[in-house]
Amino acid sequence: MSRPTRRPPIVGRYTLEEVALAARNSGMPLEALRHDVTPAGLHYSLVHFDIPHVEPQAWRLDVGGLVQRPLALRLEELRGMRSRTLRVTMECAGNGRAQVSPRYPSIPWVEDGVSTAEWTGVPLREVLGAAGLLPETREVVFHGADRGIDRNVEHSFSRSLVPDDAMREDVLLAWAMNGDPLPPRHGFPLRLVVPRWYGMASVKWLERIESIAQPFEGVQQAHSYHFRQAAGERGVPCRFMRVNSLLAPPGVPDFYTRRRVLGTGRVGILGRAWSGEAPVVRVEFAVDGAWRDAELDAPAGAYAWRCWRATWDAAPGEHDLSCRATDGAGNVQPLAPPWDLTGFGNNAVQRVPVRVV
Repeated sequence: MSRPTRRPPIVGRYTLEEVALAARNSGMPLEALRHDVTPAGLHYSLVHFDIPHVEPQAWRLDVGGLVQRPLALRLEELRGMRSRTLRVTMECAGNGRAQVSPRYPSIPWVEDGVSTAEWTGVPLREVLGAAGLLPETREVVFHGADRGIDRNVEHSFSRSLVPDDAMREDVLLAWAMNGDPLPPRHGFPLRLVVPRWYGMASVKWLERIESIAQPFEGVQQAHSYHFRQAAGERGVPCRFMRVNSLLAPPGVPDFYTRRRVLGTGRVGILGRAWSGEAPVVRVEFAVDGAWRDAELDAPAGAYAWRCWRATWDAAPGEHDLSCRATDGAGNVQPLAPPWDLTGFGNNAVQRVPVRVV
């Protein structure tokens, strides 16, 4: 197997390859923040390789490795097991990468790589319990059907969880999104959903679960999705989503710059805030750097973003709107993007320039 190699950071304009990645993958339009649950067609989507073609009748979920009873489960069998529906906010670890310089050459998310959906499926622990993990299990690996080359290595997109995380009641093997079968872009016929973690943990197009006795060294686990300050570091694995918030831009946009234009008078501002580490307990809204507390709606669930609201008496001129969230662990969004070599975990406050006329 070839040794994984890393692309160096880039200063300057986006390359043709990056533009093609941006066209192939899709962020959530920020006006969709007005939805408590993001419609499936507006939910952000990141596909590393190709969208696999799956024949539902032939598909099986294989569960093997260090288990007492290897399984090959049809979708109908999974649907017949105990199910749960959870409202889950999911964010790409690279969300906000386009605001960091020098940038890592990858998908140029601005701040639209986040959404919330209602996922229905069987708790993973039910399937692992039926298979019977052996005591020597060190990690549980989830293999997707999507396959390609990254870092000069051909592989399927695969990730792992330690048994304690895999056996949590809220980790789902999901077959439905917002009450309908999974769309092809979102992992049909089955995907993993790991609440509170960045989206890379929720492996799509799931076809195989494997129990192993050693740390998983797959490309997307051991070599990618790590916070790094400098080249050559192993870094710290990306796990829980950092505290973050966004507001739905008011007014109407300029087509090319997306700058907002609106009239004078009282304006209602709505946004969402989330954190994978602890519940959101405070959101502040600012006009031109003057911060004040926003009003928080009641929580919409343990794993879903929280709606917040504010009003603004818009006066003529150029203004800058911002929001920042605080979670129950005391984490507060920074004003400037935190440096990361790969552009992961940028949770700096959003800035929305507006012109009031």
